[in-house]
Amino acid sequence: MPKTRFQDFIFTIIMVIVMVYAMICYNTALNTGGLTNATFIMAFKELPIMGIIAFLLEFFLIGNLAKKIAFKLVDPKTEKPIIITVITSAIIVCFMCPIMSFIGSILFGFTGIENIFSTWIKTSILNFPMALCWQIFYAGPFVRFLFRCIFKEK
Repeated sequence: MPKTRFQDFIFTIIMVIVMVYAMICYNTALNTGGLTNATFIMAFKELPIMGIIAFLLEFFLIGNLAKKIAFKLVDPKTEKPIIITVITSAIIVCFMCPIMSFIGSILFGFTGIENIFSTWIKTSILNFPMALCWQIFYAGPFVRFLFRCIFKEK
């Protein structure tokens, strides 16, 4: 996977776009009562702001923290790469989901200061299973495939 800071930058951009767009579609569908063709268009409106926030969080803070935690749980020298990848991805979701749910609650679900905590908790609980499954089973493999196509090893 990414071997240089530039490759990590590109990988993070692709992953953020795939993850954030899917989660915006999911939350929009929840908030509007269902998934429609319009959901996919509406999600593009939120993608720039949420994408930038997610990129900054993941690239500068969460990604490094998740790797440190993952390497305390498993030994990268002896463990299979897929295990390391899944554990790291799961840890990233554990951090990113509540943080992004909080930010989304403030920016798009704000119904008053008295409801911010309950809105955030509800949003986090609804988002976590979707974010984890989407990351592990779909977004992660898809983005790694794209990344390998872009940065073919010689």
